[in-house]
Amino acid sequence: MSVNLAPMLKEGTKKSHTMAENVGFIKCFLKGVVEKNSYRKLAGNLYFVYSAMEEEMEKLKEHPIVSHIYFPELNRKKNLEQDLQFYYGPNWRSEVALSPAGQTYVQRIREVAATRPELLAAHSYTRYLGDLSGGQILKGIAQKAMNLADGEGTAFYEFEAIADEKEFKNQYRQALNDLPIDAATAQEIVAEANAAFGLNMKMFNELEGNLIVAIGQLLFNTVTRRRNRRNADPGLATAEQ
Repeated sequence: MSVNLAPMLKEGTKKSHTMAENVGFIKCFLKGVVEKNSYRKLAGNLYFVYSAMEEEMEKLKEHPIVSHIYFPELNRKKNLEQDLQFYYGPNWRSEVALSPAGQTYVQRIREVAATRPELLAAHSYTRYLGDLSGGQILKGIAQKAMNLADGEGTAFYEFEAIADEKEFKNQYRQALNDLPIDAATAQEIVAEANAAFGLNMKMFNELEGNLIVAIGQLLFNTVTRRRNRRNADPGLATAEQ
């Protein structure tokens, strides 16, 4: 049997999404306060997260559930490699390191893949659908805030293998709805998606200290004081609206 997992995920992660969009690092980003050192650390963490997720999904591409949401055209690893080379230079591989929160995130992906592969649907949804939903807006914010030329340091937001992102998102949601799972498994996937939000928030929280050092406590307080009521762009805060 199958259940309509896509609307369950959207509804079931609303609270987590609101929490994520109110993390100081995200508020600053959405208001155009982006500091290059903090951003490249985030890109480094995401490189390891996506590498783990894409490696595990590749291994499980014949799995009866994972196979339905295995879309290699979504892969971000190579795009992040381009960005890291831009931010760190040719020796980026020796300079990029996982933060403690990033390490916890990667460990969870590995654990899920080894023990409950169907829960990878939660991690895929939380990251990729968000990337597709908000990529171009976030790209524009990053370019303006860090004074980047077009194509510099923003490959993460480009999906060269997807011609129509809106159509692809519909295809992806339909794939979620068609997963051969029961209601109990669907609820577990929603719970895992909320856990994935938490893992992302821990990474964002780690970066606040770097950002405050760079921009100053006063500016940080000014930017984050009021609740940002615009919808956080899901590509950074994760998951879709």
